Amino acid sequence: MRPVQNPVRLTVEEQEKLRTFISKGKSSARSIRRALILLAADENRPGGCLKELEIAERMQVHVNTVYNVRKAYAKQGWEGAVGRKKRVTPPIAPKVTGEVEAKIIALSCSAPPNGRSRWTLELLADRAVELNYIDSISHETVRQVLKKRTQTSSS
Repeated sequence: MRPVQNPVRLTVEEQEKLRTFISKGKSSARSIRRALILLAADENRPGGCLKELEIAERMQVHVNTVYNVRKAYAKQGWEGAVGRKKRVTPPIAPKVTGEVEAKIIALSCSAPPNGRSRWTLELLADRAVELNYIDSISHETVRQVLKKRTQTSSS
């Protein structure tokens, strides 16, 4: 029989943290299941570790999941194996940058167009496109930019 590629050897403190993590039940089912897999795969548990196939059957997951949890534990520790990886970048980069926000705010503070008593969101959006601050922008985005400004300045 070949040795386990990524053995799990939890310390007593780690075992206790995982048990507490599971018993609270505040985390996602995925995280709790992964914590249970780690406890079952632990070589320091009473009776030794279980085989990957046996763990997979008990936890009702694929054998690859058990393998991936072991691998994540070897690289990142128990917290990395249980938790989800945080995304580094948003799925879509924001269209409105700080520079564009500043230009829209400055535009809203300027005098309104002739024949108007004040700026409307639609007028601000149209003028921002006319002045090539941005290729296109909705009045709702302008509203959010201006709302963000009033929230930070009133604090």
